[in-house]
Amino acid sequence: MRLQVTASIVQVASLFGTASAHSVRSRELQEEHGASRGTIPLAKLAQNCDECQTLIGAVKSLIKEDENFLISQAKESCVDNSKYDIDFCMGAVEREGPIIASVLKTMDAESPASLRFCSSLFRVCESPPVDEWAVSLPPLNDCSGERKSISGKKPLQIVHYSDVHLDPLYSEGASTQCQRPSCCRTSDKVSKEKPLHGAGRFGDHNCDTPMTLERSMHEFIKKKFPGAAFAMFTGDIVDHGVHNTSKNYNRDLIEQAYHKMHDYMDIVYGTAGNHEAHPVNAFAPQTVGNDTQWLYDSLLKQWSHELNTSSSTDHKFMGAYSTKYPHGNLRIISLNTNMYYRFNFLLYQKVMERDPDGQLAWLVKELNAAEKAGENVYIIGHMPMGSEDALLNGSNYFSQIVQRYSKTIKAMFFGHTHADHFQISYSNYVNRMQSNAFAVSYICPSLTPTSGHPAFRLYDVDPETFAVLDATTYIADMDDPSFQQSGPTWKKYYSAKEAYGHAVNPPMTDPAAELSPSFWHNVTEAMEKNQTLFNQYMARKSRGWHADENCKDACKKNEICALRTGRSEDLCRKPIRNKTLTQLEKRDESETMTDTHHHGHHDACGVPVSADLLRGLFESKETFEMMVDVL
Repeated sequence: MRLQVTASIVQVASLFGTASAHSVRSRELQEEHGASRGTIPLAKLAQNCDECQTLIGAVKSLIKEDENFLISQAKESCVDNSKYDIDFCMGAVEREGPIIASVLKTMDAESPASLRFCSSLFRVCESPPVDEWAVSLPPLNDCSGERKSISGKKPLQIVHYSDVHLDPLYSEGASTQCQRPSCCRTSDKVSKEKPLHGAGRFGDHNCDTPMTLERSMHEFIKKKFPGAAFAMFTGDIVDHGVHNTSKNYNRDLIEQAYHKMHDYMDIVYGTAGNHEAHPVNAFAPQTVGNDTQWLYDSLLKQWSHELNTSSSTDHKFMGAYSTKYPHGNLRIISLNTNMYYRFNFLLYQKVMERDPDGQLAWLVKELNAAEKAGENVYIIGHMPMGSEDALLNGSNYFSQIVQRYSKTIKAMFFGHTHADHFQISYSNYVNRMQSNAFAVSYICPSLTPTSGHPAFRLYDVDPETFAVLDATTYIADMDDPSFQQSGPTWKKYYSAKEAYGHAVNPPMTDPAAELSPSFWHNVTEAMEKNQTLFNQYMARKSRGWHADENCKDACKKNEICALRTGRSEDLCRKPIRNKTLTQLEKRDESETMTDTHHHGHHDACGVPVSADLLRGLFESKETFEMMVDVL
């Protein structure tokens, strides 16, 4: 416990000498902070990392004595706040609660891990600086030369889809209004007061993906692009019903989804999304245990079709793989980015590892072998490594590796945000210029329609260098009157080269020209100067859904900064100041435009339930009373 405990908490601890005084002060605090339903909003006392760490230390002591009691209080708090219904609260807390309790029980309240925990989850202070570490990298060699010239041959077509979030319990006619992250299930009855809120056959913006919508996308891709070389799927199969997942439920849904993908596409390179785990987000490093091995085994079974004699065999215990595309000089490396995800609480249980499961060392080995063999490389993963969801350390170390092998890595592909955007990596983040941009991450919009119209991407790539020549997004417009009757009509939404090629200086319209890191930087410079161009980008981010809002000034600055950030420590968003834990239920729209429906919503899958659970630990009256003896 810290010696310099902040004044607000000292005040609380010092005012309880007797049971009578305890009761009086409890009532005073309830009145002072507007508490209701008999709860004491203890979390209102934590406004910075010192106070947050102090609370963690106290809660840690309580959990050691009675873990189940605090989980029961989290359930009660979850129900009391009326955000979720009782079934969701019970199921979500039962699944996620033991993990969070275990984390808090073993966490050192004064450690960098607790600072990162307070910063990552509650945003009451800045994250501690990056733990400086020079990743062990082989020196440059004769194979590390310049990027190869474009061949000019007929491009290959590559499909990219992500975040399908399939809901096998989706029911046409069920209510689209509910107290859960996703509605439209049989249990969601349409009320007499809102008879028009019935789910359509092909989906709804308040719901996850029905099988009819999934099938529609696959059928269109097969018909429209029969010669596509392969598909990349960047994760998140399982729906947002985190309250009723199980290993068997997730395993069955994963198997069904990959079987459907392979019904329509011969080669599909996949990666692990945070929702594939049970409980959600829970990917255990091997130093913690092997609780995630069931998932890795399940995914490996589905990926086996794509793994050949050139594949790495080190992937069995970390949910990653490296394999050669059989019809060209391309290697696909699929990373388990959940090992750097800030809401994977299992990462905080021990002293935070620099390289969980040795995945970064493995990545260096694979890239070095590819460099020596003259192979081109695509890296695929679920979470973009420049995202605010990426832990600073892992993002920094990954960026070092990508910079070293930037001539070998032709592009990187991610999902997770549900939005249509990109990220640029630089060798100098103090002065981000087209001359020091060295990599691009293509972030695919989701099939699930919770943040916009259902979408997927098609890339035109050079058949020899595998450089990306164009990126075209296709959508199914849910506002089309025929969407629910005759089914989705998939259509071209925009081509990156057509939309932005004319805006850069000099214009880039040659179909054979690469969408290089320098090109994308020049696009961001054009956006800075041209508000209309920037507005068009913002509309495309959500695929035209709720695209009538303007993002200017600080919003625009932060958005462009996010496009120019391949490592999370360089994001321009600042931590929320002078806000307490209970005020952080939703992120401030002015701080980051990646979290709002109107500007390309970032669903941040699994975040609200975890945050509510921890608020439950901090807010209940019983917890408050018990903490008096601890503080």
